[in-house]
Amino acid sequence: MPQGDKSVYTSEQKRQTRHIEKGYDKKSVSRGEAEAQAWATVNKTSGGGKKFGSGSRKKA
Repeated sequence: MPQGDKSVYTSEQKRQTRHIEKGYDKKSVSRGEAEAQAWATVNKTSGGGKKFGSGSRKKA
């Protein structure tokens, strides 16, 4: 999977990103920066894209 591929994200994560991006657009942030910040926010809150299998989480 190439870097920047968004196909592994759930529909909920994509919806959250669009919502966050609209908020940045209202603050007059450039389109590219708004998109980057929105994906960074979703990644921070959810830990990234879909997780598969029972061994997908690291154990502490």
